[in-house]
Amino acid sequence: MLLSGSAQRWAASAGRWGCRLLALLLLVPGPSGASEITFELPDNAKQCFYEDITLGTKCTLEFQVITGGHYDVDCRLEDPDGNVLYKEMKKQYDSFTFTASKNGTYKFCFSNEFSTFTHKTVYFDFQVGEDPPLFPSENRVSALTQMESACVSIHEALKSVIDYQTHFRLREAQGRSRAEDLNTRVAYWSVGEALILLVVSIGQVFLLKSFFSDKRTTTTRVGS
Repeated sequence: MLLSGSAQRWAASAGRWGCRLLALLLLVPGPSGASEITFELPDNAKQCFYEDITLGTKCTLEFQVITGGHYDVDCRLEDPDGNVLYKEMKKQYDSFTFTASKNGTYKFCFSNEFSTFTHKTVYFDFQVGEDPPLFPSENRVSALTQMESACVSIHEALKSVIDYQTHFRLREAQGRSRAEDLNTRVAYWSVGEALILLVVSIGQVFLLKSFFSDKRTTTTRVGS
């Protein structure tokens, strides 16, 4: 079927707008609450965060220590009444999923009080609720079209890509921190070896010089 020039331009414009609409659908985040923060936790310090959660909401707390010391931290999660839902000591990373049993403000804290000299860099992701469907099923009398099914598949794939990117960024930051720490230790060790070599060399020079130096003899005359 042949189209006129104006019809072809209209079809191309509609296609471009369709692609833009699809991109907006895939990139606009859902209304579910999510807190993703990276912060520094000084030595002998404790940092707490608060989140209002309604009854029956499924939540997930995931954290990881990126830099500092032995890469460990204490974590504690409490409900609005102060009951401990999760408590772990000196963990490098962990994930905890729970369903809110009551309405109120939930508190989760990260503690570095056991550390005296080193501060930590901590990343956490607190997911509250689940993402709503891309195409709500309410008020629908028909199944998803082929294009809508493709949009849902691409949307889920992009969420997986985002999770993998976050994971690899954390691994890259942790690896860079370990490499910089190792580089600093190697530099100090090299300077120490150079100083020791210099001292030993100077000592050997003076020792060899003492072997070949002329010894002066002292003669004493005794009167008859």
